[in-house]
Amino acid sequence: MRVVVQRVSEASVDVINELGTLDPTFESQQIGPGFMILVGVTDEDGDQQIAWLTHKILNLRVFEDEQGKMNRSIQDIGGEILSISQFTLFADVRKGNRPSFIKAGKPEHADITWIKFNEALRSGGVPVKEGRFGAHMRVGLVNDGPVTIIIDTEIDMPGSVH
Repeated sequence: MRVVVQRVSEASVDVINELGTLDPTFESQQIGPGFMILVGVTDEDGDQQIAWLTHKILNLRVFEDEQGKMNRSIQDIGGEILSISQFTLFADVRKGNRPSFIKAGKPEHADITWIKFNEALRSGGVPVKEGRFGAHMRVGLVNDGPVTIIIDTEIDMPGSVH
């Protein structure tokens, strides 16, 4: 799994339908202070990657304490998460000008893995709102800091082969 974690003061997502307008079947999702997370999944990702990544994100100390140091977690501040499935995080741009997405997980697997990941985050006591898997979305955020961190289980997770 590959995620882009952005510390935000607020974030939102809407789904756009085939007419280019807001999809009335999707209720706009909004959060206050917390993380907006873009989530990419490969076919090799499963429970082990979900557990490690969930622990890392819930305990990531990037929120300021009373002394202004990044020393508090999302759990410490009572923050929220907006999770957006993002297969394009696995774009391969080494050849040509059109990205290849062959490393991205197949939709059936990626959707289930993303849902399990969001549930794991919720089980840590953090409210999680979501976009819609596979949809055209309009995402808005105010990056606070800015603080943006990329975590890749293939590279960062202990015991990973890279």
